[in-house]
Amino acid sequence: MGLLLTKERATARTKPRAAAKAEPQDLPLGRILTGDCIEAMRSLPSASVDMVFADPPYNLQLGGDLNRPDGSHVDAVTNDWDRFDSFATYDSFTRAWLSEARRVLKPDGSLWVIGSYHNIYRVGAILQDLGFWILNDIVWRKANPMPNFKGTRFTNAHETLIWASQGEKSRYTFNYRTMKTLNDELQMRSDWVLPICSGPERLRKDGAKVHPTQKPESLLYRVMLATTNKGDVVLDPFFGTGTTGAVAKRLGREWIGCERESGYREAALERIEMALPLDESAIATMQSVKSTVKVAFGTLIETGWIAPGTVLTDKKRRLAATVRADGSLVAGENSGSIHGLGAKLQDAPSCNGWTFWHIEHEGQAKPLDAIRQLYILATEP
Repeated sequence: MGLLLTKERATARTKPRAAAKAEPQDLPLGRILTGDCIEAMRSLPSASVDMVFADPPYNLQLGGDLNRPDGSHVDAVTNDWDRFDSFATYDSFTRAWLSEARRVLKPDGSLWVIGSYHNIYRVGAILQDLGFWILNDIVWRKANPMPNFKGTRFTNAHETLIWASQGEKSRYTFNYRTMKTLNDELQMRSDWVLPICSGPERLRKDGAKVHPTQKPESLLYRVMLATTNKGDVVLDPFFGTGTTGAVAKRLGREWIGCERESGYREAALERIEMALPLDESAIATMQSVKSTVKVAFGTLIETGWIAPGTVLTDKKRRLAATVRADGSLVAGENSGSIHGLGAKLQDAPSCNGWTFWHIEHEGQAKPLDAIRQLYILATEP
C-alpha cells in the first residue's frame, strides 16, 4: 500500500484510449514494480490488464495516539505514505493514479477500489469524472471490527468497495452463477460479512504487524472469483504485503504489483512463494447461463434421460405433472412447457421449470436442472 506522491496532474479521459492488444510476454507478470505507483503503471502497455484492484492510502488524518481502556496502544495507520498536506493534494494523487489505471485497463476490464469514509467519496467522484461507470458499491461489514475505544462515535464496522467498468456500454465480466453458487444458491448481495485479517493470516515480524491495513484473503477471493476468469491479468497499484498476488496465484490468475516499500515487497514475495495454486478441477466454477451449453428439455426425453409418462412434482410435492413425448407437461386440464405450466399452476407471472420441477433420481427428489447437468457432463467432449 501507499506509494510516493506525484505533482503531475494526469489528464482526465472520458473513454479508454485505443491501443494495440498487449501480449502476455509484454507484461511483467508475477513481478512487483518498485517506486512510485504512477510511474510504474506508465511502464505498462495501454489496454493490457483485465482488472485493477486498488487499496490506496485512506488519508486517515489521525491526530495523536490511540489507546485502549487498559492503556495499551492501538496500532493505527501513522505511516508517511498515508500523510497528505491537504485534500487538494490527495485529490491530485487520486486523479493521477486512476488515470493510469484507466489507461492500462482493457475496454471491458473493471476497477475495484476499497476505502473508508475518509476517502471513498472523494475517490468515487474522481473516478466518475474520469469516465468510469460505477456498477456497485459493496459494503464489507467486518464480522469482528475494532471497537470505538473513546466512545465518541459509532464503531467503524465496515469499509466500502467501488466496482466500476470503463463505461456504461462496457462488456465487463461478472460471474453471476459463480457468486450464486458461492452463496448457497441465493443471489450475492452487496453487503459482505467477512472477518478482518487476523490469526495466522496476519503477517508479523518480531511480534509486530508487517502492514497496518492488510486485507483478508477472503475479500480478494470473492472479488476475483466474481469479476475475472482463469488466466486474466490483475494489477494492484498498492500491492502492500501481496494479498492480491497470493489469491491470484491460488485462483489461476496472473498478477502485477506496484509497491514502493521494500519491507512490504519482501514480505509479499515470501508470502506468494508459499501460496499453493488450486488444481484445474478446483478452479473451474459454475458457468453463467449465457455461457452454459444450451439443452432443451425435449433433448432429455429424446436421449432417454427422462421417459415420457414420468411424473414430476414441485419440491414440496403439492403439485404434479406428467411428461409427454413432445416435452410438454400435463396436469389435469392444463398443459404447457416446464416453465409455462409451472407458472400457470402457481398463478405466477413466470417460473424457472428447471429448478421448480423435481424428479425421482437415485432415491431422491432432484430438480430437473440436476439431470440436465448430468447430461451435459456425460456428453461434453
